[in-house]
Amino acid sequence: MRLHLIRHGETDWNAMRRVQGQMESRLSEQGRQQASQLAVVLNGLPISRVYCSSSLRTRETAHILFSESAVEISYHDELREIYLGPWEGNLYDELAEQDPDQYNFFWHQPDRFSLPGAETFKQLQQRGLSALAEILPAEVHEEVAIVSHGALIKSVLCHFEGRHLSRLWEPPRMPNCAHSILELETSGAGRIIRYGGIDYEAFLNSGSNQGTSA
Repeated sequence: MRLHLIRHGETDWNAMRRVQGQMESRLSEQGRQQASQLAVVLNGLPISRVYCSSSLRTRETAHILFSESAVEISYHDELREIYLGPWEGNLYDELAEQDPDQYNFFWHQPDRFSLPGAETFKQLQQRGLSALAEILPAEVHEEVAIVSHGALIKSVLCHFEGRHLSRLWEPPRMPNCAHSILELETSGAGRIIRYGGIDYEAFLNSGSNQGTSA
């Protein structure tokens, strides 16, 4: 199965650096343009089914991406972004002052992030992989799209890279409407073809996969 992993378009909250998590936010004009541009690419692909996070921003993105297609779209809570509890709705700059330790863990040591009332990145990764495990048997030999969120997609790709969650935010980046491609075997093994819109093999060969990026 070829799996197309797509992050939602930019939202107003992305632009102002406000924590979204599982709270609702709408696409900005820039986000709608990003989705329209990616739709041109996706319209040429034989995608047979779309699994979409139930969040408003992903539903809006999927509607733009597949408005010219008769492909079936289903919506799933398990594909939503990491749940950040008391952080949601706050500005990142405010949290850097109010909770500097957890803020630092979130961006620089994500494997150590542990905020009361929120998911850990390990829990997020397990949720994402469980969702894939349910999708795979139903869609063998098909091309399928998942419209979801940056942290969830990166955590899933970490698994297939064999990358520890402490390195979650390392390049490649996952910008809004980034399109990643993962080839999955029925055994559950996977090979990354594209990551965040760039050729993954070329990225590895470039030697630029060092350092961190938020």
